[in-house]
Amino acid sequence: MAENIDLKRGLDIPLKGVAERKVNALAESECIAVCPGDFPGFSPRLLVAEGDRVLAGSPVLADKKHPEILLTAPASGIVKSIVRGDKRKLLAVVINADEQRSYVDFGAQDPTALDGDAVKDLLLRSGLFAAILQRPYGILTDPALKPKSIFISAFSSAPLAPDEDFALGDQAEDIQTGILALSRLTDGGVHLGLSQKNYSKSPFHKLEGAIIQIVSGPHPAGNVGVQISHIAPIKKGDTVWTVSLLMVAAIGRLLRTGKVMLDRKVAVTGPAAVNPAYVEALPGTPVAALTTISEGIRVISGDVLTGKAVGKEGFLGFFDNQLTLLREGPEREILGWAKPFRPKIFSASKSYFSWLTPGKKYDLDTNLHGGQRAFVLSKCFTDVTPMDIFPIYLIKACLAGDIEKMEQYGIYEVLPEDLALCDYVDPSKNEIQAIIQSGIDLMIREMV
Repeated sequence: MAENIDLKRGLDIPLKGVAERKVNALAESECIAVCPGDFPGFSPRLLVAEGDRVLAGSPVLADKKHPEILLTAPASGIVKSIVRGDKRKLLAVVINADEQRSYVDFGAQDPTALDGDAVKDLLLRSGLFAAILQRPYGILTDPALKPKSIFISAFSSAPLAPDEDFALGDQAEDIQTGILALSRLTDGGVHLGLSQKNYSKSPFHKLEGAIIQIVSGPHPAGNVGVQISHIAPIKKGDTVWTVSLLMVAAIGRLLRTGKVMLDRKVAVTGPAAVNPAYVEALPGTPVAALTTISEGIRVISGDVLTGKAVGKEGFLGFFDNQLTLLREGPEREILGWAKPFRPKIFSASKSYFSWLTPGKKYDLDTNLHGGQRAFVLSKCFTDVTPMDIFPIYLIKACLAGDIEKMEQYGIYEVLPEDLALCDYVDPSKNEIQAIIQSGIDLMIREMV
């Protein structure tokens, strides 16, 4: 029987630009990029050189610490360039993609006939093991460890998030296969979080081999970290793996076809998006191939709270099936917060009258409406964090670099995305996610 998780705290940001449930076109691009920066904790070692030919599924990069963990090409073609940044940091391997894709054949497999070692070996060879993240810390998974359990969230509650039923509903067979394969990797079961809003109509509520939780409430209800905190909170010494539903489908497709096929429906969203809808693409596709981008627009791979600003020359992230376009907000507002009426502004604290029109959507931009100021202690962080932690004390412990207090206040349970709303509501304009990440980085240096 499914377990119900009813969350009261959180915030749904009413942003304009939700993607219409239709696929506009296939995003065609001459090049596809493999970006090691998409994988937390991955230290890349090049396995190819410019001019080499690769197939979809061919190894391109290996992790220096765990050389068995590979990143493979999402498309076949010729390696066009190796892109490096400051201090020769490897940023991307760019591949000139073939019109007709060719694949490495890993052989179709029946997940019920495989043991955990066989599944892990297949995922390592295909490059899809890197799609699994390890908690605490949300880093690259250590293949030598066995997780206490595996968690999957089958929906996203982030602003303008893709409708997973539409984007992945036709891949239910692949997702079922992926869940059966992942269940071989743990003795604690695979947990699947479904939204209460459309549970009975979802194509995923009949999936077998998973422990189903029905989750209701505002964002961040769809965050897998929030779901874990209400099911089996992570303690010191625990190891839990998380996989996005998108990657579960890719794992299932690998087992069913023997090929690494990372095609996905990408939601092009945001107030600055022209005709927001879905487009079919591969990870690493240039964002310019996904939509029309004009001047003064910030391009985000992912959602507005946790996505990465990639610019016009950037690429779609490996884990992303959403692109968000926002207007830059460089202008200053006359009188600012002192204006008695601001009908075009959404206020999470009910400082203005947006709370009287709960169904209204807003054309928000990137303007912070003020600069960083003294850290104000208030309950605004607790109001948007539906976890059994004290966010303000955890943030202060991270700022102080106090490992003992970070452990005491919940550093093992969170990733920056779980406190992304604290960024949004903070009256002091602090970068809360960056503060939490600095604490996680310290824990990795000192404790791992």
